[in-house]
Amino acid sequence: LEGKLRLPIQYEKEPKIKSHFGVVVSAPGENSDFVSRFFAPNAGIDEDPVTGSAHCTLIPYWANRLKKNKLHAYQLSSRKGELFCEFMGDRVRISGYSKLFAKGEIYIYINECNKGKMAGNLA
Repeated sequence: LEGKLRLPIQYEKEPKIKSHFGVVVSAPGENSDFVSRFFAPNAGIDEDPVTGSAHCTLIPYWANRLKKNKLHAYQLSSRKGELFCEFMGDRVRISGYSKLFAKGEIYIYINECNKGKMAGNLA
């Protein structure tokens, strides 16, 4: 697909990666505006397949560099991910394709001492 970011990462031999939570690398794309990869071995993630949080910083960078607000990106993990991005000044918009991998319910316990102190007053 996009050969510029095929990195032979060896975590056990790369102390700079081990000293940070995560590392993102990016380059101009061949079939997109930019490509990226994200590694977070200290979080137990050798390589994240598609990382929205990393693109929150990549989108403003590439929008400025390419002088355009709508961008097309690929994350080049083994699973690969295609992202449609928009730089909106103080915000970014990210969209793409996904698959449901988990479904559940969250229950929030609020005791009497915390009523009214939570954002939105969930009680």
